[in-house]
This record gives sequence, C-alpha cells and structure tokens, in this order.
Amino acid sequence: MNARAWAELLRVSALFTVPGDALAGAAAVGARPGRGTALAVGASLCLYEAGMALNDWADRAEDARERPHRPIPSGRISPTAALAAAGGLTAAGLALAARAGRPALAVGSALAATVWSYDLWLKHTPAGPAAMGAARALDLLLGATATAHGTAPAGAAEAARIRAALPSAALLGGHTVAVTTVSRRETQGGSTAAPLAALAVTGALGASVARRRSPAPAPGGTTTTPPGTTARSVAGSVLTTALAAVYAGTAGRPLLHAALNPSPPLTQRAVGGGIRAMIPLQAALAARGGATGIALGVMGLVPAARTLARRVSPT
Repeated sequence: MNARAWAELLRVSALFTVPGDALAGAAAVGARPGRGTALAVGASLCLYEAGMALNDWADRAEDARERPHRPIPSGRISPTAALAAAGGLTAAGLALAARAGRPALAVGSALAATVWSYDLWLKHTPAGPAAMGAARALDLLLGATATAHGTAPAGAAEAARIRAALPSAALLGGHTVAVTTVSRRETQGGSTAAPLAALAVTGALGASVARRRSPAPAPGGTTTTPPGTTARSVAGSVLTTALAAVYAGTAGRPLLHAALNPSPPLTQRAVGGGIRAMIPLQAALAARGGATGIALGVMGLVPAARTLARRVSPT
C-alpha cells in the first residue's frame, strides 16, 4: 500500500478541520461533550474521508488533464480502490452515527446523501457551493444531535436544544459556501469577484460570530443562565472576539491576495486558507456558546494541521 498516495487522496491534513464541527455543535446545545459527541466526531471523520475519496474518483478524468500528479491519474491508486474506500468509509460513518441514536443517524444519513450528491452530480452545477455548505452545517448538527440525545429528555426539550444549534450551523455553512465558490477557479484562476465576495462574507461572519447569542435551552425547555461569574462571562466574550478575529485574518489575508492577483497559485492558497480558517471559526462558535474549554481544545489542533499541511495539501 502506498501510504503517501492514500494520505493525498484522503487529504489527511484537512482532517483537523473536522472534529471542531461536532464540538461546536455540542457547545451550541449547551451540553458537555460525551459519548454521543465522540461517536459524532468519528462519524464525521469517516464521512469526510469518504467524500475525499469519492471526489477524486468522480474527478479522475478531469484530474488526468489538469492535475495528473494526483493519486488516481498518476496510477498510484486505482479508481476501484478509491470507490471502495468511499463506500466503506460511508458505511462506517453511518454505523457510528447509529450508535449515537436515531436522531443522529437521521442527520448522518442526510450528511452522507449530501456528500455523495455533491461529488457525483452537484459539484459542477450552480448548486455545488450550497451543497458543500449544507454538508458542513449538517456536520455541526450531527454533533449537536448526538450530544443533545444523551443529555436532554426526548421530545420537545431535545428538539429545542437542537434548534439552538441552527445559527452556528448556518454560520459555518456560510463560510463553506464562500470557500467552495472560490475553489471552483483554483486551477484556472482569473476570478477577482469570487475572492472579493468571499472576503466580504468572511468579515460579516467574523462580526456575527463575535456577537453574543442567547443561551441554549435547558433539558426542561427553559433558558439557562451561563454558569460562572460575570468576570468569567466577560473573559468568554473576549475569547470569542479574539477567535473571530483569528478566523477573519486566517481566511481574509489569502483571499485579499487572490483578489489582487487571481492567479492559480494564489487562488489555491486562498482556498487552503479558507479550509484552515475552519478551526478558529469552530473554536469561536464554541466560545460563543460558553464552552471556552472546548474552544481552546479545538484551537490546539492548529499546530498539527499546519505541520501536516506542509507535507500533504489540504486541497
């Protein structure tokens, strides 16, 4: 087995952007991460990698023309092996989601369907960026659903907690739509409008994340006051604002460069920056939900992501 080729096919350096989805979802429902959250993280990782393998299988003819160095067109991995990996990883992801409960399986199934639909049919259509945004939003909701299922009574209280995660899911999905729109020109370059639009979206999202939100409903359906003293609440607000600024800077600088010079290399860097910015965005969303410990833990993934990105491209 060519480990390097599989690492490239599966974009392993981008894996560090995945756990934060479920953790931000847990923070959004106001619950401490537990067994369900861990299962959601595992399901997310499997489904993300399934999407990477399926993406290269579906794009093998295009990659043979434009990116012949990739694992499938270069002959290092066969199309059959890539497709089998996509199927096996999807099955594993759904199995983990099922162990987190029926609501999590329902969300995981919707996520898997979105991933396969994007790679096989929607990628090169106007609906492509929206489908990618929906996939990220569903990934956060998977974490929220799996966590809430184990910490709130079933029924209205559980549904209320999951609804509390919708704003965070929308913010993460909006960022993904912007980055995906830019990525559609990463091999040709030449688009100034897409990076400029993504830059505007990044600024708006950063400002929105920095604003405090209402606390998540408690298991009884009532609203809870965030635990801790006023000083702790202020510290959480400061951390949220700082992480939102880190997010905006991580995504914004390469987008600005791509807007000023929309060459393929700078456009690819802008896409890579947008992918890396997922981590501080997830951390900011967690801090916004009052989970400062989760936020700092998610940010702890940044050094590993940077190190591995130097060896394996996330795009």
